[in-house]
Amino acid sequence: MTAPSSATGGLAGHLDGFVRAVREAGIPVGISQAVDAAEILTVVDLLEREQLRHGLAAVLLQRAAQRPAYDVLFDLWWPLADRPAGDPSDGDAEPGDAGPGDDDAGSTLDLPDGHGDERDLAQRMREELARLLVDGDDEALRRFARQAVDQLGRAPTSPSGQSYFGYRVMRALSPDTLVAQLLAGLLGDGGRGGLAEQVARQTVRERLAAFRAAVDAEVRRRAAAERGRERVARSAVRPLADQVDFLRAQQADLAELRRTVAPLARRLAVRLSARRRMGRVGRLDFRRTVRASLGTGGVPVVTHHRPRKVHKPELVVLCDVSGSVAGFSHFTLMLTQALREHFSGVRAFAFVDATDEVTRFFRPGADVSDAIGRIGREADVVAFDGHSDYGNALEVFADRWPSAVGPKTSLLVLGDGRTNYRQPGLPVLADLVKRARSAHWLNPEPRRLWGSGDSAADRYGEVIDMVECRNATQLADFVTTL
Repeated sequence: MTAPSSATGGLAGHLDGFVRAVREAGIPVGISQAVDAAEILTVVDLLEREQLRHGLAAVLLQRAAQRPAYDVLFDLWWPLADRPAGDPSDGDAEPGDAGPGDDDAGSTLDLPDGHGDERDLAQRMREELARLLVDGDDEALRRFARQAVDQLGRAPTSPSGQSYFGYRVMRALSPDTLVAQLLAGLLGDGGRGGLAEQVARQTVRERLAAFRAAVDAEVRRRAAAERGRERVARSAVRPLADQVDFLRAQQADLAELRRTVAPLARRLAVRLSARRRMGRVGRLDFRRTVRASLGTGGVPVVTHHRPRKVHKPELVVLCDVSGSVAGFSHFTLMLTQALREHFSGVRAFAFVDATDEVTRFFRPGADVSDAIGRIGREADVVAFDGHSDYGNALEVFADRWPSAVGPKTSLLVLGDGRTNYRQPGLPVLADLVKRARSAHWLNPEPRRLWGSGDSAADRYGEVIDMVECRNATQLADFVTTL
């Protein structure tokens, strides 16, 4: 269905705002993709909201990890309403906006609109929610979520206007307590156990998650109507995995972060090993070149070279695993594991105020979480009080493994450089850098904080290449420019 001409201008402007918001969320959208998005509006049925959602996603997104952020923005710019986007019956309405009388659109219950016994209202809505979850009607569930927010999520009126909260809805309905009832409804007389129950439980989890997402989307819609879409979008959209600061990464970010780090680790090792190559060909083979020149009167028209030896990367990784950089240390060990899975010439060392080799924990196929647990239990990384001491850690490393860093070795240090006002060990680090083929330090703190407080990052930066590496995007930039 093609958009009516009376609404084309407003629809195009609305789409432009949506595309800008997607781009600001960190999802790269080029001009050609924006043009394709405009074309989508002419070929999909605008009366079908989900068709529009999937159509725009097909041309604007490149990775599955971008979908959660996209869905949040789509629900803000194209909210569920009783009048579809671009309805020609109201040419002045902005596409996707809900009208003033939309709050009770698509009601599934004849509710007393907040009057009467609140417990009775919640109980009736729980019964209706259980029925909808068993039926599995996604559209009806979204409209019920909208009604539930209106009836149960409303907070006491504040001077700035009405406020709604998803947790009030979830507390009143307690959908997680409906699991047994939902399983009985889905399984019927089939009984428990076996594959049927496993499938039913997975279905229940998915439908409960869909209901929570619908409640959150409705709360955001109401907040956007009051405070503006752009303002709500800045706080509602979570950063993409490659933009999450390593120091603040949550458990939910780690799986996607690992998928992002693995190819970067391979590229990093390849780049570091390429620095040891002697051009495209090996050394000159003088004897073969002279022999070949006899056929041209002693003029070496053609030169011959010995076969070039391809060296495996010899990489030494020094990881700070102290509590102050817990999130970053998880990333560094994840990076170490990814390097070890592809290359055997990688040695890993962890430190807090002492240093120990942890290469044995990162065998190919080993689980990163298990390796981190073993480092905490088995590695000798604490000598005194368990607070970072870069100076002592570097001295222990240089004393116990004097031959670990040599002319063919690339040294990679990962840490924030905060020494707790102890000696930084600059001479030891300078000697390691001098002996190594190349040396780099990845620091998870913003550059503006280097040298502040107990940070010796600015001083370390005088003897080693110090690189700001707060997220996977900056890691990719570092690998690209190496």
